[in-house]
Amino acid sequence: MALWNFNRAAAGATTRVRGTAAEDAALAHLLRAGLTLLERNYRTPGRGGGEIDLVMRAPGGTLVFVEVRARGSATHGGAAASVGANKQRRIVLAARHYLLRHRQPPPCRFDVVAIEGDRIEWIKGAFDAG
Repeated sequence: MALWNFNRAAAGATTRVRGTAAEDAALAHLLRAGLTLLERNYRTPGRGGGEIDLVMRAPGGTLVFVEVRARGSATHGGAAASVGANKQRRIVLAARHYLLRHRQPPPCRFDVVAIEGDRIEWIKGAFDAG
């Protein structure tokens, strides 16, 4: 069953509209899997900071920082491959900032939701903070 089609959403849409549509699809997918949304588009203050598309809580209490990437196809390595070292570093920076609000930080992980056409792939523990 096709949950969402990036190519349909991409036709004539701005990058922002495509990004929002991809995040909506990823969020719906994660909610169906039992995660709870805590924040959407969390940004660190100032220039050069990072952003986290979705901050979720897994049923066991783990805090999940989610990067959503969408591509029309798997060419050039696909959506998941586009989360390179620099992007990971910026996500980790934002996650560390987000965790400052917790006295005792919960277990955390970094996931990627890769959307290619009408396929959604959820990669748990896609990268580490270190």
